[in-house]
Amino acid sequence: MKLDVPPRGAVLVIAVFALLVVVHLAAQLADADRLVDVTQWFLMPVLAAILVAVTSSPHSRLVRTALVALAFSWLGDTAPDAFDGDTAFLVMIGFFLLAQLAYVAAFLPYRDRSVLRRPAVAGYVLAVALLVAACAPGAGALLVPALVYGLCLGTMAVLSTGLGVIAGVGGALFLASDAMIALGAFADWFTPPVEGFWVMLTYIAGQALLAYGVAATDRAATATPDVSSVAR
Repeated sequence: MKLDVPPRGAVLVIAVFALLVVVHLAAQLADADRLVDVTQWFLMPVLAAILVAVTSSPHSRLVRTALVALAFSWLGDTAPDAFDGDTAFLVMIGFFLLAQLAYVAAFLPYRDRSVLRRPAVAGYVLAVALLVAACAPGAGALLVPALVYGLCLGTMAVLSTGLGVIAGVGGALFLASDAMIALGAFADWFTPPVEGFWVMLTYIAGQALLAYGVAATDRAATATPDVSSVAR
């Protein structure tokens, strides 16, 4: 699925996003915590601005719901800073759960194009099952919310394949990013080097590819009136 050349106004926003990503990931590697926090505040809002800029107004249901998902993702990125310990983790899970539910709602009309009823879905089921099994011994009282979130995350990743290969890769990267967060929180053996860098690299790439898939699907539907009602 191919997007046209972005509108001129969108190019600047894309450049700002690219700069933010580079600075944020460099800050992760340098352990510059303040710069990490500041750049993370702006990542999802700027990505949302790109999605608005490259799609037509009035925006379709698909685009609007994806923007809701990005808004909840931004809250998941920033709101936990006001809390400590388990409360911060639960706040983060809560907002990202809402983000996953918004993505599920956005992608659900395209489920017939996804791997939902194909053998490939077994890979997603296995990945979520292994993740839950790895986290369960250390999750304690947080096991149930983590399990609910994991199921919604897996559902989002499966349904994202309905928007094409690029969105499907984005959903898988989002799943991988949150899997690393869960393993870091609940599995003592999971201690990769520069964990924050890998978590954010996969998270940002996943969100960006999902946004690309949403924009490409929306523009394809706009160009084909007889199927555009699916996304409206």
